[in-house]
Amino acid sequence: MFPVLGTERLVLREITVEDSEAIFACFSKDEVTQFYGQETLTSIEQAKGFVDFFSKNFKEKRGIRWGIERKGHDGLIGTIGFNLWLPKHKRAEIGYEIHPDHWRKGYAKEAISKVLSYGFGELELNRIGAVVFLENEASNQLLVGLGFQKEGVLREYMYQNGVANDTNVYSILKSNVVGKILD
Repeated sequence: MFPVLGTERLVLREITVEDSEAIFACFSKDEVTQFYGQETLTSIEQAKGFVDFFSKNFKEKRGIRWGIERKGHDGLIGTIGFNLWLPKHKRAEIGYEIHPDHWRKGYAKEAISKVLSYGFGELELNRIGAVVFLENEASNQLLVGLGFQKEGVLREYMYQNGVANDTNVYSILKSNVVGKILD
């Protein structure tokens, strides 16, 4: 069973093929993909490929990706989840994006907090990492504000539009957050 998570304003739920239009609406925007390490989508078929990829990762226990939906509103405004999930080593990397129409409303912070809580609690993770383009100031600030610690810079770590980009690497440990974000 795919876990459904709720916050004050959001529902984090499984992404289905019916969400392909919303996935395309988000990932077809250059301002979303510019710091994603993924080329901008140009077709709905590519969005359906994302849906399949997310589903396969969950089935194979390599990752889990939720669709972010506002309570009382149909349609996704973004996605969030764990990549590189390694249960044996009790670690994963978090990734997320929000459609630009919903930026600066606190949705990312709300979703990340819930997913961290789920990761440390239900998935029994000890470490959650994040890799963020140096230029992605909003995401860098958000993670630090949530208690992530910068560990360093990964030089020329991610390619975007054929160009190698440096990224910051962050982590947060379960021992850093006990009693702070866990439900």
